[in-house]
Amino acid sequence: MKVTLKNLTKIFPSRNKKQPQDVIAVNDFTFEIEDGTLIGLLGPSGCGKSTTLNLLSGLQKPTSGRIFFGDDDVTDLPAENRGVGLVFQNYALYPHLTVRQNITFPLENRKGKDKLTREQMDEMALETAKLVQIDELMDRKPNELSGGQQQRVAIARALVKQPRILLLDEPLSNLDARLRLQTREEIRRIQRSTGITTIFVTHDQEEAMSISDLIVVMKDGVVHQIGKPQEVYDDPVDEFVAKFLGTPPINAFDGEIKDGKLYIGDEAVLDVDGLGNEKVNVAVRPEGFIVTENGKFTCDLERVEVMGRDISIVSNHPLSQNDNIRSIVGSENIKGLTGEKVRFDLKPSKVHVFRKETGERLY
Repeated sequence: MKVTLKNLTKIFPSRNKKQPQDVIAVNDFTFEIEDGTLIGLLGPSGCGKSTTLNLLSGLQKPTSGRIFFGDDDVTDLPAENRGVGLVFQNYALYPHLTVRQNITFPLENRKGKDKLTREQMDEMALETAKLVQIDELMDRKPNELSGGQQQRVAIARALVKQPRILLLDEPLSNLDARLRLQTREEIRRIQRSTGITTIFVTHDQEEAMSISDLIVVMKDGVVHQIGKPQEVYDDPVDEFVAKFLGTPPINAFDGEIKDGKLYIGDEAVLDVDGLGNEKVNVAVRPEGFIVTENGKFTCDLERVEVMGRDISIVSNHPLSQNDNIRSIVGSENIKGLTGEKVRFDLKPSKVHVFRKETGERLY
């Protein structure tokens, strides 16, 4: 099912009498989601991603703009008539019901020609349970399940309705690290096997980048960038996107462009022909450093952290905006690291330059 958002805006009235300014949770969001894709809505807390999900589900009404499922305008359609499957952060399972009863619960409300027999409901529940690999747990109660199993029950309950779109609101945040990795792979597998259009809300950029066809990066209700995860990582449109994506985070420095060269302090680290002279913010991805004896960029060596295949060089620089500089290099480079200094050359494709005042990227 294709989903189209046209100039979608949601404004909440201010409750602060001292500062009676309305809060714009979603600001003029226009986007077309192709049928069968998995979209990651990504951003810090308060960026508007969960509000967008609530607008899609019908739990909230937009202040302005329209929402289309296929060719159908569903903006004013009640939530129960939209054909949406919604999975909440806290699972929201009924503790007194078994897994089977939790899954069949949405089917029991069907009426008229859509009404199902108990046998039909049980059959649909079993098929869906097999899809999410919990068919052996059908007679258990939620308190007898692990967090990952409860999450699968919640997904099964959303899928059994055969929804037009599936909405996932921070579905992995209550799981431990290993289980998060396993469950996000399951979500991707389920999405591919069903072909259902899925919108996945998270503040964890690693989650969004690992399973999404496209990511939407938001801040303060405004969409900053939409694109394939690797493309957004490699080619951020502004400083916010560059700093938000990436683990370890991008390394930021105070810099300056002078006569076609990019300076960090007194060192000319790159040629940047075509850019005018100005003070800038320089951002370098951790993998953008090359350790070399005669490198153009000198840092104070703090320590080396061995990570098996790669090593992380932790260093400092007077103009660094981070607490530490983290450089990820191949383990073969560890032999040349001695003394108090480390010298790098920088990979041009991993260096981004931004205007000081606006965060606008300079190409």
